[in-house]
Amino acid sequence: METEAISNEVVSEATDGCGPLHIHEHHQNVLNRLARIEGHVGGIRRMVEDGKPCPDLLIQIAAVRSALNGVGRLILQDHIRGCMLDAAAKGDFENAYHELEVSLGRLIA
Repeated sequence: METEAISNEVVSEATDGCGPLHIHEHHQNVLNRLARIEGHVGGIRRMVEDGKPCPDLLIQIAAVRSALNGVGRLILQDHIRGCMLDAAAKGDFENAYHELEVSLGRLIA
């Protein structure tokens, strides 16, 4: 079985007002959604193992992608409402804004 290499890029501690622990308004909702996505991905794996038709697999992959996008939107919403506002209040908005730009670039790439 082949696996893709995951980047070992070291991400510095957030300087965008969030600090090392990120618990926000939608924390539990994000965890719940990720658990469902994890189960869904396992279901897709089983479909592949069972030789299900490609169109069925693609539909399920699209559903997982959509669910991940939804999780990303919630995390972004929490980040803007919490971390960005905290950074602005602490006078570190420019740095927080730069990190937001980098993060958005990775999210939508």
